Order: sequence, then C-alpha cells, then structure tokens
Amino acid sequence: MTPGELALASGNHTPVTRFILLGFSSYPDLQELLFGAFLLIYAMTVVGNLGMLALILTDPRLHSPMYFFLSVLSFLDICYSSVVTPKLLVNFLASDKSISFEGCVAQLTFFVAHVTAESFLLASMAYGRFTAIRRPLHYSAVMTKGTCLRLVAASYALGGANSALQAGDVFVLPFCGPNQVAHFFCDIPPPLRLACANTATVRVVQRVVSALVTLVPAAVIVASYGWVLVAIGKMRSAAGRDKALSTCASHFLAIAIFYGTVVFTYVHPRGFASDISGQVVSVSYTIIIPMLNPFICSLRTKEVKGALQRQLRARTCPC
Repeated sequence: MTPGELALASGNHTPVTRFILLGFSSYPDLQELLFGAFLLIYAMTVVGNLGMLALILTDPRLHSPMYFFLSVLSFLDICYSSVVTPKLLVNFLASDKSISFEGCVAQLTFFVAHVTAESFLLASMAYGRFTAIRRPLHYSAVMTKGTCLRLVAASYALGGANSALQAGDVFVLPFCGPNQVAHFFCDIPPPLRLACANTATVRVVQRVVSALVTLVPAAVIVASYGWVLVAIGKMRSAAGRDKALSTCASHFLAIAIFYGTVVFTYVHPRGFASDISGQVVSVSYTIIIPMLNPFICSLRTKEVKGALQRQLRARTCPC
C-alpha cells in the first residue's frame, strides 16, 4: 500500500493543503554549498539561453529554420528550468520547505507542458536536419516559415494536452494523509505515492502516455538521424561530411542525454520517486541539460561562432 492508502485505512481523512518538498534535506550540512552550486548553474542557464536567443534574433545570417528551432529550444530551457530551480534555491535556505497544493499543481502542470513541448521540438529539429542533408534542393520549399511555426505550435499543443491529462489524473485523486514529497519539486510520481486511493490505473496511464510523448519523438529522431548518416556517408566532399557530422553529433548528444534521463524517470517500470538516484537523474534533465544545451547545440557550430565574433567586434571596435 502507498502512504496515502495507509493513511486512509487508519482513518486519517484530513485534506492535504500543503506538501513538504524533502528534496536534499537529508544533507543539512551541504545546504549552503548546494545553494551556491545550483544558483551558479541557474544563472548560467538563464544567461546562456538568453544570450543565444538574442544572438539568433539579431544576426540575419542565423535566420534559418535550424536556428529558429534552437531559439525556441533556448526559450523552453529557460521556462522549465525556471519552474523548478527558484523554489529549490529557496528551500535550501528556508526552514519552511512547503509548497501549497495549488502551487504543486501549477509547478507540475507547467513543467510537464514545457518538457513535453521540448520532446516534440527535438523531433522537429531532427526532421529539419534530415531535410537539409537528405533533400537539400527541397529544403527551403519544405521547411518554410509557416511549417516551422506550425511544428512549434504543435509541440506546445501536445505539451499542453499531456500536461492537462497528467496533472488532472494525479490531482483529481484524494490526498488525506502524508504530505511529505520525497523529491525537490512536484513531479508526477512523488505526489502520486501520497494519494489516498488505488493508483494502479493512473500509474498505467501515466507510463503509457509518458512512453508515447518520449518514445514516439525518439523514434522519429533515430529514423531521421539514421537517414542523415546514410546521406553523409554518400557525400563526396570531406569538408561537407565533417560539417554535417559536427552539427548532427552535437544535436544528437543533447537529444540522447535528454531522452535517456526522461525515459529513466517516467517510462521505466519501477518508480524512482523516493530513491536518491531518481533525484539525481531529475537534476540532470531539469537543471543541468538546460544549462548545457546552448553550448552543445549552438556554440559548436561555425555559424554561431561567427555571429558571436561579429557581435563582439561590433561592441569593441572603436570606429
């Protein structure tokens, strides 16, 4: 039985109005050190992604579908990192580590919406790379501005639908007993363990839906990059092969890290809600990956390096 079901069986029917986020509270001596480390990471995330957004928006040479998707990726990384990290930073220093029931609902809703949108956005980026390398003559006709906007809108729509479904399934359940969430934010599995009801059906739905919104885009990505590698292998120009491989390798690295950690958390048949390994993995995709994406996906490309150099020269040139 879950803690919530035990509470219901014991006759404790007090409705839960606040949850306590235990997070990393088992390490009291490290709270200030962890606060400093996560504050630095969050600052680098915001500055790095905002900088990438500004660079892409202000440099006409980066006004292409690939960099449009990268700018949206930067925006998503700022959003879902900001849903989680500020509350975590406050909890490192505050004695009251609670969050209201409504706040928990809002945090889970916005987090799931942005993570799901990023999942489908990464699939759109892979399709864009496939089109650019596999069908270069048709690229401008296929990846038009309208197509890119529709792909981003579809990513957000699917994110919103998944968020509404997941949050609705979890918080429609009664919470009447324990309120200690064994996590540093309101993710799906930890509050689910506290519900005073049989959650077997909800867990099945959660895993099936999570599998669909991660494995389906992942399959699109693997298929797209598979065809891309075939196309790269047929290139006659060594310089062209090196450029294509460099761009695709950096994108695929970011994608592999993101999907690997998300699948580990949501699709794996065993729950990691109360296990420290689950929290470590969650730190990876909620806090670390948003910081790394600008460096992995963008700063390794020659176009972005060139744009950055032009911006620096424009600001330092005395003429």
